[in-house]
Amino acid sequence: MGISIPGFETRSIGVADGVELNAAVGGEGPAIVLLHGFPETHLMWRHVAPTLAEHHTVVCPDLRGYGASSKPEAVAEDTYSKRTMAADIVGLADVFEFDRFALVGHDRGAHVAFRAGLDHPNRISHLGILDIVPTLDTWNVLHGVTAAVAFHLYLMAQPPGLPEQMIARSADAFFGHFLEVWSTSSRTIPAEVRAEYLRACRDAVASIVADYRATATVDIEHDQADLDAGNRLTMPVTVVQQDWGRQLGFDAAATWRPWTTDLQHFTTQAGHFMAEEAPEDITTLILSLVKR
Repeated sequence: MGISIPGFETRSIGVADGVELNAAVGGEGPAIVLLHGFPETHLMWRHVAPTLAEHHTVVCPDLRGYGASSKPEAVAEDTYSKRTMAADIVGLADVFEFDRFALVGHDRGAHVAFRAGLDHPNRISHLGILDIVPTLDTWNVLHGVTAAVAFHLYLMAQPPGLPEQMIARSADAFFGHFLEVWSTSSRTIPAEVRAEYLRACRDAVASIVADYRATATVDIEHDQADLDAGNRLTMPVTVVQQDWGRQLGFDAAATWRPWTTDLQHFTTQAGHFMAEEAPEDITTLILSLVKR
């Protein structure tokens, strides 16, 4: 791969059941793990990770099914559940011998981080969430014509077969659509980075769809079970998101409060790809989070 995070080395790390995660690693100090979103790879952290690495060990993996990480066939319902993907991240931390670590996720990575915080509270010291609401709440707040903004959620929730075929036959147009409409400027994702994202997604259609399909099935079951049991995120949590509440007609901060015990919630004027558009702001918020 021709593009990399400056000052970081890239490694392939076995985490579980023959699954290897491709990860960029740099710095020294208390650990921070950064999880990318859709339709990206770990390269989305290229402007944030180097600054964090001045005082932290920073690990930026490609999620299972994305980038250069393993893409196991979705032979079971939970192959791409956020519970399984969160276990990958804890397995990654085990390899580095991180007893506790801060975890920050964007978009799909934020759903994985959220699940890791619920399933492994003894391992996650601080939790950062960029531009999502919890999986269960995502489906609850989408309604009427406003749900059109999330048409891809409904497409990839369909049974195996049709979504994969449709997307694979126009992969660059499909994934490129989101890179365009979710960016506020053509400078947010330069041409060479865009090309790398499209190449990575083109090679991962089935696993990306499986990840999204799990969000409409087993992930909901896991979230509902935790909500019913009164389980909450017990570590300091920082949520940064666009003003989805105004756009979709709900109180985003209030949506997060039942899931947390120590919440700081911020809205941003940046677009969805905030770590690439406003890296200084996101870096500052992450550094503030890990000091709480």
